[in-house]
Amino acid sequence: MPEPEPNDHFTALYQAHHRQVYAYAVTRAGRQLAEEIVAETFLVAWRRLPALPRATPLPWLLAVARNVVSERYRAEERQLAVVAEMRAWITDEELSVADVADGVAERAAVLTALAQLSEGDRELLTLIAWHGLTPRHAARVLGCSTASYYVRLHRARRHLSNAMAKATDPSTSLPAITPLAPKESIR
Repeated sequence: MPEPEPNDHFTALYQAHHRQVYAYAVTRAGRQLAEEIVAETFLVAWRRLPALPRATPLPWLLAVARNVVSERYRAEERQLAVVAEMRAWITDEELSVADVADGVAERAAVLTALAQLSEGDRELLTLIAWHGLTPRHAARVLGCSTASYYVRLHRARRHLSNAMAKATDPSTSLPAITPLAPKESIR
């Protein structure tokens, strides 16, 4: 008996197990995220179709769905931690002191720009700036060569510069104020 085509095998797999993977996703992440989790799970299944166990694919699919849910929670926690850290940089005390107002405004602009960058760009920049690593050590953390790190760092700095320009551009943050015509004197 010939092997089924990959499309036919995947279609049969999807039809046979979609409801079960969806039910699992609902129990782990709720209805709002369930469809996304199912979609990511079956995307992984499509990419790894030859490695998928043919006899009992459901446990494998549920393990993938579990990993997808876990990764979503980790990503959300990382994002919340970054936001909390950025908020911690601007304290009420700093905002109340008039002498440091310009420094706080600049810091706020930098943090706003950093928040707009991708997680990868933020990591590239903060490994050196905040964590004090050398480019060679930062490259080791990211698992790339030092030359690749410099290329990626250059791009991240350019993205930060563009985000800073947007964050400090008065035309993007405040509406234009049109002067009022002088009132005519009443006699």
